[in-house]
Amino acid sequence: MPKLLASTQRLERRSLRLDTLLTLRWLAVAGQAMVIVVVYHGFGYPMPVGWALAAVGISIWLNIALRLKYPHAHRLTNTEAAAILAFDIVQLALLLYLSGGLENPFALLFLGPVLISASALPPSTTVYLGFLALVCALVVAAVHQPLPWAPDSPLRLPPLYQAGVWLAILLGMSFVGVYGWQVAEETRQLTDALTAAELVLAREQHLSALDGLAAAAAHELGTPLATIATVAKELERELPAGTPHGDDVRLLREQSNRCRDILRKLTSLGTDEAPFDRMPISLLLEEVAAPHRLIGVSVRIERLADRSSEPVLLRNPGLLYGLGNIIENAVDYAEREVVISIRWTPRDVVVTVVDDGPGFAPDLLGKLGEPYVTARSPDRRKAAAGDQSGLGLGFFIAKTLLERSGAMLTIANRVPPEHGAIVRIGWLRAALDEAAAEAAALSSELQDIS
Repeated sequence: MPKLLASTQRLERRSLRLDTLLTLRWLAVAGQAMVIVVVYHGFGYPMPVGWALAAVGISIWLNIALRLKYPHAHRLTNTEAAAILAFDIVQLALLLYLSGGLENPFALLFLGPVLISASALPPSTTVYLGFLALVCALVVAAVHQPLPWAPDSPLRLPPLYQAGVWLAILLGMSFVGVYGWQVAEETRQLTDALTAAELVLAREQHLSALDGLAAAAAHELGTPLATIATVAKELERELPAGTPHGDDVRLLREQSNRCRDILRKLTSLGTDEAPFDRMPISLLLEEVAAPHRLIGVSVRIERLADRSSEPVLLRNPGLLYGLGNIIENAVDYAEREVVISIRWTPRDVVVTVVDDGPGFAPDLLGKLGEPYVTARSPDRRKAAAGDQSGLGLGFFIAKTLLERSGAMLTIANRVPPEHGAIVRIGWLRAALDEAAAEAAALSSELQDIS
């Protein structure tokens, strides 16, 4: 997980694609050129059209230069992206200077580069660009050419109005910048957390696949190894005792027997971890809870329904990891006991994990399950083991994997005077039965093929 987060941080330094920025800049160039032509030729308003088109031409030249210099898939560094956006701010200020300053309604476009920076670049870069935009807006408010208008009735807006426009730009930049950064940051965190969940699931699936491969290898190697053992035994009978060759053959037979014992263990692993294994939900929970009974907290499983109709679940890595993480969290916080109750009806299946710890903090109840939200104190984070500890990803990964199996999670605290946390995991019975039936049919087909 640390390697994943480090690689993500490296990518964020080159997070803005050149193609994306060039597409936006070409749209801006087209819009600026069209407005200049319409105002000068369509409305016939006087303005320094040559200088204005020259400013647009500089943007065109920069777009072409960037396209020729970099490949299509190039990602800009923060410095490169900030320099381009700063140029756009200055170029817009030049156009506004030539066309009325803040009297020009297109002064609102100062928000564009700031929004792009807020969604893709670090906050410090956005602050610098926002400050540059505000300074440029202040300059063009004080010094600018007349607003293109009818010569016989020129439009002059009072300074107080222009000050209001500048203030509106300031407030707009603040709101848009903070909102854009917040949305982009939440998206990045969710993407990183989902990637972490995929890595955990892939690791669990890889371990299961290794068990299956080990069983297959043991099955294939069993026959030649038996042949080697038989030949070694025959040679040992033929050679006189005490000769060097006799000792070598005896050693060969002993080592072949040792190899057979190792292969027998590998075969048992493959049998226990079959890819399409199914088991009653109580046995699955017993397996998940067993490793957590060794740390001094009682873990008790209760069945609250008729055992004859107990549902059968697929024993897949995602389900095991998700249930194991929730039980592990309960054991970490429990004082003496964790109770896992199972209730099933023809309609649904519900697993409830209850501990007698301090419970969830009220301000976290609505946030648990989101990435990078953790209920661990700093001391618990330091003492916890595992790559995801303290990052707030463990519960998020567990929730994601369980929801993929069709589960729905609810989180609450016990009602006072009792204390502790309650995590309830529910499935629709029909969905579980259907998945188990499909897996059984597929397993049967594979056995027929083999």
